[in-house]
Amino acid sequence: MTCRPGAWLAAWARRLRRDGRGSIALEMALAVPILVALLFSGIEVTRYVLVNQKIERTSATMSDLVAQARKLSEAQIQSLIGAANHVMEPFDIAANGLVVVSSISNHGSGAIIDWQRTAGGGDGVSKFGAEGSNPSLPNGFVVREGENVIVTEVFYNYEPLIAKSVFEAKTCYNFAVFRPRYTTLDTIAQ
Repeated sequence: MTCRPGAWLAAWARRLRRDGRGSIALEMALAVPILVALLFSGIEVTRYVLVNQKIERTSATMSDLVAQARKLSEAQIQSLIGAANHVMEPFDIAANGLVVVSSISNHGSGAIIDWQRTAGGGDGVSKFGAEGSNPSLPNGFVVREGENVIVTEVFYNYEPLIAKSVFEAKTCYNFAVFRPRYTTLDTIAQ
């Protein structure tokens, strides 16, 4: 009997190909990590999209609510800003976000930020500027002489829930601009 080198290896490989006992376990071992990764990615992508939709809705709602006022007091502004928590639910803007409401007017010498109020516990500084300064307006946006606009900016510190090594934390941002409906809101009543 002649023994070829490697014959036992070829015979073992033929037996392994014919044997189907471990094929299900092998297929599951290959498929489960891929399916789990797809599930976690789907959850994170959905949360990220939802956070962005919520901050867009919050900025528009806040600007609209402030623009509907005939005049504003400090208490009314804080009450309206408090409504942002309800719009952002289930995300906690008081802990992870920031709402900045500004009134920008042009009294003849260029646009200026008349007043600005903030609420929340997240990071962020108004991208339009600080109270009393000339605002950094988006390209093509002009506040004409005698006009007044309400700008609400919303910042939210997005933290991935599951796959923190794959998805990175970032600050989501959106703003909305509305014109007051009844009168200029360039001052806050005492």
